[in-house]
Amino acid sequence: MAHILHLDSSPRGERSVSRSLAKEFISDWKAAHPDDTVTYRDIGHHPVPFVNEAWIAAAYSSPDQHTPELAEAIRISNELVDEFLAADRYVFGIPMYNYSIPANFKAYIDQIVRVGRTFSVDENGYKGLVDNKKATIITANGGAYPEGSPIHDYDLQTPYLRLIFGFMGITDVNFVHADSQALGDEARKQAIADAQAALKEAVAHW
Repeated sequence: MAHILHLDSSPRGERSVSRSLAKEFISDWKAAHPDDTVTYRDIGHHPVPFVNEAWIAAAYSSPDQHTPELAEAIRISNELVDEFLAADRYVFGIPMYNYSIPANFKAYIDQIVRVGRTFSVDENGYKGLVDNKKATIITANGGAYPEGSPIHDYDLQTPYLRLIFGFMGITDVNFVHADSQALGDEARKQAIADAQAALKEAVAHW
Protein backbone atom coordinates (compact mmCIF):
# COMPACT_ATOMS: atom_id res chain seq x y z
CA MET A 1 0.00 0.00 0.00
CA ALA A 2 1.36 3.40 -1.00
CA HIS A 3 0.61 6.87 0.29
CA ILE A 4 0.39 9.65 -2.32
CA LEU A 5 0.76 13.40 -1.84
CA HIS A 6 -1.33 15.14 -4.52
CA LEU A 7 -0.69 18.86 -4.87
CA ASP A 8 -2.23 21.41 -7.24
CA SER A 9 -0.61 24.80 -7.80
CA SER A 10 -2.82 26.39 -10.47
CA PRO A 11 -4.89 29.36 -9.25
CA ARG A 12 -7.55 28.37 -11.77
CA GLY A 13 -10.45 26.13 -10.91
CA GLU A 14 -12.26 23.98 -13.46
CA ARG A 15 -10.47 25.76 -16.32
CA SER A 16 -7.12 24.45 -15.11
CA VAL A 17 -5.58 21.83 -17.39
CA SER A 18 -3.01 20.68 -14.83
CA ARG A 19 -5.72 20.29 -12.17
CA SER A 20 -8.04 18.29 -14.39
CA LEU A 21 -5.26 15.96 -15.54
CA ALA A 22 -3.97 15.41 -12.02
CA LYS A 23 -7.50 14.72 -10.77
CA GLU A 24 -8.06 12.22 -13.59
CA PHE A 25 -4.76 10.50 -12.82
CA ILE A 26 -5.56 10.19 -9.11
CA SER A 27 -9.02 8.82 -9.92
CA ASP A 28 -7.56 6.20 -12.27
CA TRP A 29 -4.85 5.35 -9.75
CA LYS A 30 -7.33 4.86 -6.92
CA ALA A 31 -9.46 2.61 -9.14
CA ALA A 32 -6.42 0.44 -9.85
CA HIS A 33 -5.01 0.64 -6.31
CA PRO A 34 -7.99 1.00 -3.94
CA ASP A 35 -5.91 0.37 -0.81
CA ASP A 36 -3.60 3.34 -1.46
CA THR A 37 -4.20 6.59 0.40
CA VAL A 38 -4.01 10.19 -0.82
CA THR A 39 -3.30 13.47 0.94
CA TYR A 40 -4.40 16.51 -1.05
CA ARG A 41 -3.00 20.04 -0.82
CA ASP A 42 -4.14 22.98 -2.93
CA ILE A 43 -1.52 25.74 -2.90
CA GLY A 44 -3.10 27.40 -5.94
CA HIS A 45 -6.10 28.43 -3.85
CA HIS A 46 -4.40 28.26 -0.44
CA PRO A 47 -0.77 29.36 -0.96
CA VAL A 48 1.92 28.78 1.61
CA PRO A 49 3.86 31.77 2.99
CA PHE A 50 7.14 32.98 1.61
CA VAL A 51 10.35 32.50 3.58
CA ASN A 52 11.21 35.49 5.78
CA GLU A 53 13.98 36.45 8.19
CA ALA A 54 12.40 34.70 11.17
CA TRP A 55 12.00 31.52 9.11
CA ILE A 56 15.70 31.53 8.20
CA ALA A 57 16.70 32.05 11.83
CA ALA A 58 14.47 29.14 12.88
CA ALA A 59 15.57 26.79 10.10
CA TYR A 60 19.24 27.25 10.92
CA SER A 61 19.01 26.93 14.70
CA SER A 62 18.09 24.18 17.13
CA PRO A 63 14.40 23.90 18.07
CA ASP A 64 15.32 24.16 21.75
CA GLN A 65 16.65 27.65 20.98
CA HIS A 66 13.44 28.83 19.33
CA THR A 67 11.54 31.73 20.76
CA PRO A 68 7.75 31.68 20.32
CA GLU A 69 8.24 33.92 17.26
CA LEU A 70 10.71 31.52 15.66
CA ALA A 71 8.58 28.48 16.50
CA GLU A 72 5.61 30.10 14.76
CA ALA A 73 7.75 31.15 11.77
CA ILE A 74 8.82 27.56 11.10
CA ARG A 75 5.55 25.83 12.11
CA ILE A 76 4.01 25.64 8.62
CA SER A 77 7.30 24.48 7.12
CA ASN A 78 7.49 21.66 9.66
CA GLU A 79 3.95 20.59 8.76
CA LEU A 80 4.74 20.66 5.05
CA VAL A 81 7.99 18.71 5.46
CA ASP A 82 6.29 16.09 7.66
CA GLU A 83 3.54 15.72 5.05
CA PHE A 84 6.10 15.50 2.24
CA LEU A 85 8.20 12.85 3.99
CA ALA A 86 5.14 10.78 4.92
CA ALA A 87 4.34 10.19 1.24
CA ASP A 88 5.75 7.40 -0.91
CA ARG A 89 4.76 9.03 -4.19
CA TYR A 90 4.01 12.53 -5.39
CA VAL A 91 1.59 13.87 -7.98
CA PHE A 92 2.08 17.57 -8.67
CA GLY A 93 0.03 19.66 -11.09
CA ILE A 94 2.09 22.70 -12.11
CA PRO A 95 1.33 25.23 -14.86
CA MET A 96 4.18 27.01 -16.60
CA TYR A 97 4.46 30.74 -15.88
CA ASN A 98 6.94 32.76 -17.91
CA TYR A 99 8.87 29.60 -18.82
CA SER A 100 9.22 28.48 -15.21
CA ILE A 101 7.16 27.52 -12.15
CA PRO A 102 4.51 29.69 -10.44
CA ALA A 103 5.61 31.74 -7.44
CA ASN A 104 3.33 29.70 -5.17
CA PHE A 105 5.14 26.48 -6.07
CA LYS A 106 8.53 28.13 -5.53
CA ALA A 107 7.29 29.20 -2.10
CA TYR A 108 6.34 25.57 -1.42
CA ILE A 109 9.77 24.34 -2.54
CA ASP A 110 11.46 26.91 -0.29
CA GLN A 111 9.40 25.63 2.65
CA ILE A 112 10.32 21.95 2.17
CA VAL A 113 13.97 22.12 1.08
CA ARG A 114 15.35 22.08 4.62
CA VAL A 115 18.81 21.23 5.88
CA GLY A 116 18.63 18.28 8.24
CA ARG A 117 15.17 17.34 7.00
CA THR A 118 15.24 16.86 3.22
CA PHE A 119 18.98 17.32 2.60
CA SER A 120 22.21 17.33 4.56
CA VAL A 121 25.55 19.01 4.04
CA ASP A 122 29.00 18.07 5.33
CA GLU A 123 32.62 18.20 4.23
CA ASN A 124 31.72 15.97 1.27
CA GLY A 125 28.99 18.28 0.02
CA TYR A 126 25.21 17.93 -0.22
CA LYS A 127 23.19 14.76 0.13
CA GLY A 128 19.46 14.26 -0.43
CA LEU A 129 17.62 12.64 2.47
CA VAL A 130 14.37 11.73 0.68
CA ASP A 131 15.01 8.18 -0.52
CA ASN A 132 12.95 5.61 -2.45
CA LYS A 133 10.23 8.03 -3.60
CA LYS A 134 8.64 8.56 -7.01
CA ALA A 135 7.07 11.65 -8.52
CA THR A 136 4.77 12.35 -11.44
CA ILE A 137 4.78 16.02 -12.43
CA ILE A 138 1.98 17.19 -14.71
CA THR A 139 2.63 20.50 -16.43
CA ALA A 140 0.42 22.69 -18.59
CA ASN A 141 2.25 24.96 -21.03
CA GLY A 142 1.08 27.53 -23.55
CA GLY A 143 3.84 26.61 -25.99
CA ALA A 144 5.79 23.47 -26.85
CA TYR A 145 9.48 23.03 -26.06
CA PRO A 146 10.55 19.56 -27.23
CA GLU A 147 14.19 18.55 -27.35
CA GLY A 148 15.78 19.66 -30.60
CA SER A 149 13.41 22.58 -31.12
CA PRO A 150 14.81 26.14 -31.41
CA ILE A 151 13.04 27.12 -28.18
CA HIS A 152 13.78 24.03 -26.10
CA ASP A 153 15.95 26.09 -23.76
CA TYR A 154 12.98 28.34 -22.98
CA ASP A 155 11.67 25.55 -20.75
CA LEU A 156 13.26 26.43 -17.42
CA GLN A 157 10.52 24.59 -15.55
CA THR A 158 11.47 20.97 -16.28
CA PRO A 159 15.23 21.20 -15.57
CA TYR A 160 14.65 23.18 -12.38
CA LEU A 161 12.11 20.69 -11.03
CA ARG A 162 14.33 17.75 -11.96
CA LEU A 163 17.28 19.43 -10.23
CA ILE A 164 15.51 20.44 -7.01
CA PHE A 165 13.78 17.09 -6.50
CA GLY A 166 17.03 15.31 -7.29
CA PHE A 167 18.77 17.56 -4.76
CA MET A 168 16.42 16.14 -2.10
CA GLY A 169 17.08 12.59 -3.33
CA ILE A 170 14.09 12.05 -5.63
CA THR A 171 15.47 10.98 -8.99
CA ASP A 172 12.55 8.85 -10.25
CA VAL A 173 10.55 11.72 -11.74
CA ASN A 174 8.09 11.28 -14.60
CA PHE A 175 7.09 14.45 -16.46
CA VAL A 176 3.83 14.60 -18.40
CA HIS A 177 3.51 17.82 -20.40
CA ALA A 178 0.17 19.13 -21.62
CA ASP A 179 1.82 21.64 -23.92
CA SER A 180 0.59 23.71 -26.89
CA GLN A 181 -2.34 25.16 -24.92
CA ALA A 182 -2.03 28.52 -26.72
CA LEU A 183 -1.27 27.11 -30.18
CA GLY A 184 -4.80 26.60 -31.45
CA ASP A 185 -7.72 24.33 -30.63
CA GLU A 186 -6.49 21.31 -32.57
CA ALA A 187 -3.00 21.40 -31.05
CA ARG A 188 -4.44 21.93 -27.57
CA LYS A 189 -6.84 18.98 -27.82
CA GLN A 190 -4.13 16.71 -29.19
CA ALA A 191 -1.72 17.67 -26.42
CA ILE A 192 -4.32 16.95 -23.74
CA ALA A 193 -5.16 13.60 -25.34
CA ASP A 194 -1.46 12.71 -25.44
CA ALA A 195 -1.08 13.67 -21.78
CA GLN A 196 -4.11 11.59 -20.81
CA ALA A 197 -2.64 8.59 -22.62
CA ALA A 198 0.73 9.07 -20.89
CA LEU A 199 -0.96 9.26 -17.50
CA LYS A 200 -2.95 6.08 -18.12
CA GLU A 201 0.33 4.42 -19.03
CA ALA A 202 1.81 5.72 -15.78
CA VAL A 203 -1.03 4.13 -13.79
CA ALA A 204 0.00 0.76 -15.19
CA HIS A 205 3.74 1.15 -14.62
CA TRP A 206 4.38 3.83 -11.99
